[in-house]
Amino acid sequence: MSGKHIDTTKSNEEFWKELGIDIEKHDELMKVLPEVFENVYLTQKNRPKSIAYFDKFIADIHGARPKEVVERKNNGDKVIGAFCAYFPEEIVHASGAVPLILCGGADFPVADAEKVLPRNTCPLIKSSFGFRTSRTCPYFLSADLLVGETTCGGKKKMYELLNEYTPTYTLHLPHKKDDVEARKLWLNEVKLFKNKVEELTGNKITKDRLNDSIIRVNRKREVLQELYDTRKVNPLPISGKDVLLVMQLAFFDEFDRFVEKTGELVKELKGRIKRGEGIAPKDTPRILISGTPMTIPNWKLHDIIEKSGAVVVAEESCTGMRYFSDLVDENSVSTNAQLKNLAERYLHINCACFTPNTERPEDVVRLAKEYNADGVVYYVLQFCHEFNIEFAKVERALKEEGIPVIKIETDYSQSDTGQLKTRLETFIEILRASKPKIHTGKHLTSVKHPASVEIA
Repeated sequence: MSGKHIDTTKSNEEFWKELGIDIEKHDELMKVLPEVFENVYLTQKNRPKSIAYFDKFIADIHGARPKEVVERKNNGDKVIGAFCAYFPEEIVHASGAVPLILCGGADFPVADAEKVLPRNTCPLIKSSFGFRTSRTCPYFLSADLLVGETTCGGKKKMYELLNEYTPTYTLHLPHKKDDVEARKLWLNEVKLFKNKVEELTGNKITKDRLNDSIIRVNRKREVLQELYDTRKVNPLPISGKDVLLVMQLAFFDEFDRFVEKTGELVKELKGRIKRGEGIAPKDTPRILISGTPMTIPNWKLHDIIEKSGAVVVAEESCTGMRYFSDLVDENSVSTNAQLKNLAERYLHINCACFTPNTERPEDVVRLAKEYNADGVVYYVLQFCHEFNIEFAKVERALKEEGIPVIKIETDYSQSDTGQLKTRLETFIEILRASKPKIHTGKHLTSVKHPASVEIA
């Protein structure tokens, strides 16, 4: 829709037609999503009242927010979509453009993607590519530029094909983060990305504009840190599914509104904590999920875990703590210093793409202790070799600390739900039997687990 004015006051269907959506395919998608959301989310009891905003957002996720984005385009702003936590969104905000994270989390467009991509490709890659080629995602069709990164071979090659549909720029992320030359390369990539964004938008990214952007993005990270801090408490004041929904919408919602609404949710949760109010009994097994990202509408694993008698207390993933754990220094004296601080902050994200990678197994162990997790569910999307192979190191680190872990390898379909349910129920029952936990008031003190657990 580059350069085309679209009337955002029209009905959703008229808006989608103007945007270039394949209405017939899109209707098929939208028939499925409301039922899935209702079964996963609206069947929960004792949800925080403030979560209603996020429910409303998801109910019209292809309507209200895309219209806001397109209205920004009508007023001359650019839209930049990305696929990874290594996307320096501060630069995009500073340019006046709209940043969006566009990874696909649905099985629906995979068939379209497999007309081009091999079947034995990661579902995130296939879903992302399929949403663009099937013309069923208004966010993809709103983007002036897509930004990829070299985290894995499959994504790199997919970006080449995606460039045939929408201009796509790829950031070169070095895989040896401790190497001095690699760090220089990454800093240069961040500088080149700034130049690219300035060229696209026609706006100069000054020191003051970038500083304001850094401060704003830090506030977003801080409110998410506060949200996750409420999950360290027992009883848990909010379900893992509800936090996952908030995290997923963090990549789509209007920036300041999201910070405000998440802040309201945090305030409500702190009130629940003071009253000792939780969504599950104190003796409920606590689960840390570690691994690949979970993007909308990928709620399968959380749903199975929490319907099997456990609670999810944290996510070591790019749709979890990797996204917001580190802040950017707000006291830089020059633009070059700002870009250096940005580059360093993003390299602190411990993805499985790096080698050597001792930091991520250490993170998983630390977070399991910090969130008083009884066990870890290691989540791997099929054909994601980086995370799958790295499980060996993560498992070893957890076993050394006596923390049980189970690996779940799956895709976006529902075909394996029964099998996963059986395996996870067994894992959770083992955790429940081997708990025990010492309860001290409203907070939880951990006792070291007797042994790790393996379930075929």
